[in-house]
Order: sequence, then C-alpha cells, then structure tokens
Amino acid sequence: MMQSMKMAMKSIAGNKLRAFLTMLGIIIGVMALVILVSLVNGATGQVTDTISDLGSNLLTVSISDDKGQPLSLKEAEAFSEEAAIGQTAPYQSASVTGKFDSTNATVEVYGTTAAYSDIQQLSLLLGRFLKRSDVENSTFVCVLSESAATDIIGYTDCLGQQISLDGTKFTVVGVLEEDEDSLTAVFGSGSYVAYIPYTTLIRLSGELSSDVTKFYVSADTGSTMDQAEAAITEKLLERLEEDDDAFTVSSQDVLEGAMSSVTSILQILLGGIAGISLVVGGIGIMNIMLVTVTERTREIGIRKAIGASRAVILEQFLLEAVVLCMLGCGIGIFLSWGILRLVTAVVSGIGLSFSLQANVVWISVGFCFLIGVVFGLYPANKAAKMAPIDALHYGG
Repeated sequence: MMQSMKMAMKSIAGNKLRAFLTMLGIIIGVMALVILVSLVNGATGQVTDTISDLGSNLLTVSISDDKGQPLSLKEAEAFSEEAAIGQTAPYQSASVTGKFDSTNATVEVYGTTAAYSDIQQLSLLLGRFLKRSDVENSTFVCVLSESAATDIIGYTDCLGQQISLDGTKFTVVGVLEEDEDSLTAVFGSGSYVAYIPYTTLIRLSGELSSDVTKFYVSADTGSTMDQAEAAITEKLLERLEEDDDAFTVSSQDVLEGAMSSVTSILQILLGGIAGISLVVGGIGIMNIMLVTVTERTREIGIRKAIGASRAVILEQFLLEAVVLCMLGCGIGIFLSWGILRLVTAVVSGIGLSFSLQANVVWISVGFCFLIGVVFGLYPANKAAKMAPIDALHYGG
C-alpha cells in the first residue's frame, strides 16, 4: 500500500500542471458545496435568532369571520381573565403623514392598549407608554419610535412636543428605544412608528372598524404557550360556532418551523447542484486517468513481467485517482474557509457570520473519496487487465 501511495504521489508530482487542472473540477465542486451550504446556514441562523428575539411568549390571533358577533375591545381584553392567558392587546394600524414644523414623513400608526408594551417587550428610552386611561378617554397622546423622534422632530428628548398625524395634534408622552429585532421593525411597512390609543385611532379613521379582528396574546405566569394557545382557541371556538376556519392563532414557532423547512429544501437543492459539479470533476479525473494508463502502458508491461500482480496494478492507479480527488478536496475546503472569512469580514456590520460547517466538510470528504473510487476504478481495472506481452509491445 505504501509503495503504491509513493508511486501515485510521484506520478502526480511529475505532472503538476496537469494534476492541478484535473483537480480543478473537484476544487470548484467542493467550494460550491461548502460555501453555498455554509452561507445558507449562516443566514438562516441569523433569521432564526431574529424570529426568536421577536418574543417566544407571544401569540397572534386574527379573526376573519365574526359570525355576526363582532368582538369588542372590552371583550378582547377580558380574555386575559381566563386561565393560562396572560395579557391581550388588540391593535389596528394605518399609514399617515407625520408633520413637525416643516418636516414631513410617512408614519405607521398603531392603535393599541397599555398591554401591548409588555407583550412585545418594548423598551422605553424616555417617558411612558400608553395607559388604560388613554384608551378609555381616547386621548391624543402618542409614543414615538426613536427614529421618528430623531428624524421628524429633530431630537429624542421631545416629551411634551406636539406632532401632527394626518392633521391632528398628538402630544408625545414617550420615546421607544430602537429595536431592529422587534416585530414592527421586521414586518412593519414604515421605518417611522407611532403608538396611539386604540380608541383614538378608530375615532380618527373613517375606514377602520371598532370591532377587534387582530390581537396579541401572552401566556400567564407559570403557563406554557401551548396552554395559552389551547385556552384562547377554546374561547374563540365557543364564540364563533365551533368554526376553526373563522380565525387563526399563530406563534413564533410556526415561523421558525417554516424557516426550517425552507432552509432544508435550499440545502438539498444547493447541495445537489454542487454534487453535480463534483461528478463533473470526477469525470475529468477518469478521463485523465485513462490518458495516464495509455501513456504508461509499457511501464505496466514491465511491472507485470517482473511479477507485479493484477491487484497491485489496480491498487496503484486507483490510489492515484483517489489521491487526486482528496488533494482537490483539501484545497477546496481551504479556499472555502478563506472565502467565508472574507465574506464574514465584509458583512460583519449587519451582524451576519459565516463559518465552515463540520458536517458539510465531512460530507465533502466522503463524497470526494467515493468519486475517486468510482471514477478511478475503470481506468485502474483497464490497466490491471493488460496482458504483459501486449503492454511491452505497445508503441504509443
């Protein structure tokens, strides 16, 4: 075995350029497999972390058919009295024009209640969030996102200032810390956000209904999200004539599950594409090995004439094909590591990080070894089957 390995290495070293060009298909295939799958895993990890940061203690309820029994604000809030259910926060949204002095901007306004802040785990930079009395009295107060306060009013310490939302003056009572991982930041339609009492938004808008069709639910202390989901589902089924198509209850687990499914499909597709590249590289290795066998026909004849067995000849040429594949695999993995480090350095500003995935590396190694055996076996067998007299008389 060691003698065959030395002869294989010597043969490869004797034709460095040809060996490199032969390995190029394997190198590119390995790089495609490792880099693409690592990029998908890295991006998926970032998205999954973002979804997790949106809050695991959160359910989103949407009612599509109220069966002639519209849900009022008080009834929606009363769900929080049920076992396993913590708080509920109905909400409506609308895009309006925000104005302060000569500055205008589109603002996404959320009409909601005091519980919204706790459910969404919002952090205040200054002031306070909405109170129950604000909702009961339909007061004209608002809580701005940090970017809205900075860009529209001009500074964050703007408590007491009045901002115009579609022509109506609202007093700023709070400013929220900017959170790029919040639900509004991820799924909201605008970069500027204002929160106002639910009842105030209904009064101002001529299009929005006072009926509650969307609200958030948190689990009670000591209860799980599954228990909270079961409790709210049971209450809604009682109210909506046991029609489970009349409403939907979703959690962050659904988003994470969907992302996991999409990621798995992407990994299979990209892995399949990279696998095709590796197979093409294996065909190139088989082609060169056939050329090598032809070039070394007389050598094969001499070795057989002095006693080399068929198994020894087979082993020598098969090892040479496997070594070519494994060298290409090693170079491909090293280059992939370097490229992933470079990409990570470039995108570090947005929080993305990419690294070699150990399982992908081992898959690449195993696949390359298999390709070396499969595509090296035919040329090696062809060399091993040569008759010594025919090989010695070969004049090519």
